[in-house]
Amino acid sequence: MSLHQLKGTSCACQGAILIMLVAGVAGCAGVKVNTIDNRDYLALRRGDVLTSGQLSAAARTALQVAGVEETHCEEAPQDCREQVRNNTGLGEEQRLATLSELWLQEAQHAHGPLTAEQRTDAFLESARYAYAYLFMTARTPSQRALEDRQSQVRDYYNFSVQQALGELFERYRGHPPKAEDGHANFRLRTGRWTVFGRMENVRLANARSLPQALIPASSLSFAGLRNQYRRDGIGAELVAVTAKKVVDSDSDEQPWSETPFPALTAVARFPGQTLEQVLATDEVEVLAYDPYRQDAVTLAGNETPLAANFTSGYGLWLARSGFARQSLLTLVGRGEVLKKPHLYLLQPYDPNRHVVIMLHGLASSPEAWINVANEVLGDENLRRNYQVWQLYYPTNLPLALNNATIRKVIEQTLQHFDPDQTARASHDVVLVGHSMGGVLSRLMVSTSGAGIRDTLLARYKMNNQQLAAARNHLDPYLQFNPLPQVSRAVFVAAPHRGTPFAENRVSRWAAGLVRCRCRCSTGSSSSRSCW
Repeated sequence: MSLHQLKGTSCACQGAILIMLVAGVAGCAGVKVNTIDNRDYLALRRGDVLTSGQLSAAARTALQVAGVEETHCEEAPQDCREQVRNNTGLGEEQRLATLSELWLQEAQHAHGPLTAEQRTDAFLESARYAYAYLFMTARTPSQRALEDRQSQVRDYYNFSVQQALGELFERYRGHPPKAEDGHANFRLRTGRWTVFGRMENVRLANARSLPQALIPASSLSFAGLRNQYRRDGIGAELVAVTAKKVVDSDSDEQPWSETPFPALTAVARFPGQTLEQVLATDEVEVLAYDPYRQDAVTLAGNETPLAANFTSGYGLWLARSGFARQSLLTLVGRGEVLKKPHLYLLQPYDPNRHVVIMLHGLASSPEAWINVANEVLGDENLRRNYQVWQLYYPTNLPLALNNATIRKVIEQTLQHFDPDQTARASHDVVLVGHSMGGVLSRLMVSTSGAGIRDTLLARYKMNNQQLAAARNHLDPYLQFNPLPQVSRAVFVAAPHRGTPFAENRVSRWAAGLVRCRCRCSTGSSSSRSCW
């Protein structure tokens, strides 16, 4: 109603109409205040396609600025992304972050089923836009370090790289086509993408082949471990499976083994010097790193912390080992018996870190150190300076025999990795022994002298020839000096002077169950020896 029309009405009517108009205008402009719980506030602020399955508040704001309905993105995702990509009203960072989230939404079947190739393509597109946001915009990652949106986009990148690599690995069953140019370990095509990469920065137990499987560390949860340790940063946190069997008691091969489940971190690099080149490329380079040896990578000229999970590989190794059952069977001489000591490296060998060797106790196994070893792996200062090796040995054998064989295993292992004994790892080795393992650790840093052997032989009447033969057989077990590579030994509840518990009735009964499997050398009956 115009002012001219109002003049023709009565005063009462004019007043009523004015009140209605004012009330209507006030109703349109009114703002209501509601309170929300802090948890709801954080959920609304930080929720996104990864945490809630819904677009983040930042992405919804970008869609509103671009004039795109969220429902349109559900009905026509390709057209939605095109409108966001071509909209000039959005800032560069806002556009790239939103496109990364929209592609991730697409990859997670938000708009219907996809083929394996389409899903991989969507994950790679999400990673590409996240990469562009993180490294190709005017502001550097350090300038956005405290922003929630950067943390979200970093997670989009890490998750998308993880999923794309996992799907490609499964598709080629761990045997992708090898690169012909010699600059990469593999090169393959998926959709319009060419994916190539290298793994020379990762030391695998079987260096002649690629892993048998890649397991996302985020998919693993462990009961029995107090803590799980990881490091925030860029890259997909993975566990490489290089062997199916952890313990092989019948193996006559090397007495040591590197972890069959090494942790690795993979990053995807999109070639290009400018934002336009990165968004136009159809290539992606995949690089894998050992997070124990590298804590940062350079991407597009930016040095960035490398993500890492330090518990996943160790936890998977313990979960698949079967140590608990085998250690008890070994004690009583039953089942698949452990015949000789074996040294397990919990991470790929590093010549620049000192070695800590852990020895378990009676009727036990490396599982005795489950949380101690994990805490060492998780502590930044210890992890930078030490690598953990765990010794698994048959506890039903005499101390003298275990002392001799364990010494040999340690020396053979150090000799294999460092023949010239010049690496830091070959010096100042630390032994940590619990119970019987502590007694053995003490023997390895002790000098025997000739007293034990001579006292033992004095009990028997032997001529010179017999005495020489006896000394020849006993000296490897009763004559020893400290291991030169070891500088410290830590004893945990070690009965160096024996224990009264060994003499009670229950202990004597249990001792009667223990059997030592003897072996005899070949030769005449007069010269044959058994041990």
